[in-house]
Amino acid sequence: MSDTWVYMLRCADGHYYVGSHRGQSPETRVHEHNAGQNKKAYTYSRRPVELVWSERFLKVVDAIATERQIKGWSRAKKEALINGNWDKISRLAKNNTEKANHSAE
Repeated sequence: MSDTWVYMLRCADGHYYVGSHRGQSPETRVHEHNAGQNKKAYTYSRRPVELVWSERFLKVVDAIATERQIKGWSRAKKEALINGNWDKISRLAKNNTEKANHSAE
């Protein structure tokens, strides 16, 4: 059984890309992104890319859920994750919850 990773890349244009990879380490996948193996990939025209965050998961379902969650996050929240600033992630999550509650009223 191989590890599953969720990872975030900073692209040359400053955008972030969130993906997942099954294997020993996310660096293998980063190399594939930088090699430009898939011309239709989001990162192809945004190379080079740099690995800025990754986390290993034992269960594929947990990795997929985390990848989807992070893809929906704001840039500020992604940057807080990169920096390991859990307080800021929590504050940003509360702000989004409050905004959603007010717009539903």
